[in-house]
Amino acid sequence: MADIAILGSGGFGLALAIMCRRAGHNVVVWSKFRDEIDTIMRTGSLKAKLPGVKIPKDVELTTDISCVKGKKLVIVGIPTSFIRSVCEEAAPFVSEDSIIVNTAKGLENGTLKTMSVVMREVFPKNTIAVLTGPSHAEELARGIPTTVVVASDNTEASNYVQDILSNSTFRVYVNDDVIGCEIGGSLKNVIALAAGVIDGLGMGDNTKAALMTRGIKEIRTLGLAMGARSETFSGLSGIGDLIVTCCSMHSRNRRAGILIGKGVDPAEAVEQVGTVEGYVCTENAYALSKKLGVELPITEQLYKLLFEGVQPAEALKTLMGRPTKNETETDFLIRNSF
Repeated sequence: MADIAILGSGGFGLALAIMCRRAGHNVVVWSKFRDEIDTIMRTGSLKAKLPGVKIPKDVELTTDISCVKGKKLVIVGIPTSFIRSVCEEAAPFVSEDSIIVNTAKGLENGTLKTMSVVMREVFPKNTIAVLTGPSHAEELARGIPTTVVVASDNTEASNYVQDILSNSTFRVYVNDDVIGCEIGGSLKNVIALAAGVIDGLGMGDNTKAALMTRGIKEIRTLGLAMGARSETFSGLSGIGDLIVTCCSMHSRNRRAGILIGKGVDPAEAVEQVGTVEGYVCTENAYALSKKLGVELPITEQLYKLLFEGVQPAEALKTLMGRPTKNETETDFLIRNSF
């Protein structure tokens, strides 16, 4: 049994809390929003985030971020835009032997840093781990078998997280390619948003299969340019997460893309759906590709669609009209330290 603090009362944070409590761990969930905690205490659930799912009464709920003090695992389950500010707020209370586990998938605005880099800056004395993979909160909370990967530069920490979190419905693999796991988890949101656009346009299975296949190629290209290992993108944090996010209606990225494909303004589509990590990540990934000198055709066209007014059908036509080439072309990458 472990003492676990979870920062964030969104769907995934609550799903992890439910799963961890069922596995016998002591769990406290911090939320910035008093109204969400009051709703859970009053009704036993949070329909806005996890409809139809009961939250165990013995999951502690608080708005006091000092709850992280003395916890062996501090799991961060909030959107990327708020990671740095929330972590800075928690930092004075975090014990030096706590393992900080990030579940957010994206790049920091402006700096283009991954979340593990951000967290190492905020928690220089702590071990940082990344938990990622195909794991919709709606299914995890219901005990539907789910498999993910934990990555850290510290093997002992990865093994500890694996041992603590693994149970009969949640299987955790270990990977030491932190940057690869993060880029896989981040860029799949970009490709899933594009997949939704394809669905909204009324295209078929052929089109979507092509998008996903070339999409994992783009994810791999950017990852390798940042020092990741190629095989990571064939695993849970790569193709696994890409499949579930591109194909499921649980995916907010896909749902927003469907609206955009049907003609809804991109900003309005995001407003309707809620948190759509792929929207911001598209802008950041496009900027990062320019910084590293790598070509990401799908990401580029999606960027132009989202932020420059290019129409979905026009973006698809541009992708289909690119010069023909050998599928197994060698990637000539500019490798920069990041």
